[in-house]
Parts: sequence; C-alpha cells; structure tokens
Amino acid sequence: MAKTQLGARVNQDIAELAKRRAADLGLSIGDYLARLVQDDASGLRARSVDAAARFLSEHQAVFDEAEDAQRTPSGVRAA
Repeated sequence: MAKTQLGARVNQDIAELAKRRAADLGLSIGDYLARLVQDDASGLRARSVDAAARFLSEHQAVFDEAEDAQRTPSGVRAA
C-alpha cells in the first residue's frame, strides 16, 4: 500500500514520548501513529478504557485493602 507523508507539530516532550513508545514496540514513528489512529477510529481505545474503568470500579475494594495493608499504623516505627 502506498504511504502518504503527514506533517504535525507537537511539543518536544510529546515528540520524545512518541519516539520512546514506538521504539519500545519495535515500530517506526509512522507505524506507531498509524496504529494509534486505527485503534481510535475502530473504537478499540474507547472500549479498552471503558473495560479498564469497569474493572477498577468492580474491584476497587481489593485495591483499597492492599493499600491499607501497606500503610504502617501510626505510632509504629521500624527498628
């Protein structure tokens, strides 16, 4: 498939983040951006965010208990 060049201006932090994420995934910047656009257009990203929100809301108590267990009770000090 023929590719078309696009141009976009983003701040330096976003550019560096995009480069790092693309490298982490073994993709070129163009392929990484194409994947993001395809996921967004297909609704995959929205469904993923919705699923994560449902999971967190259903299991929030477990996370709260784990955080509470990690807290040191007041008045207790490590030796």
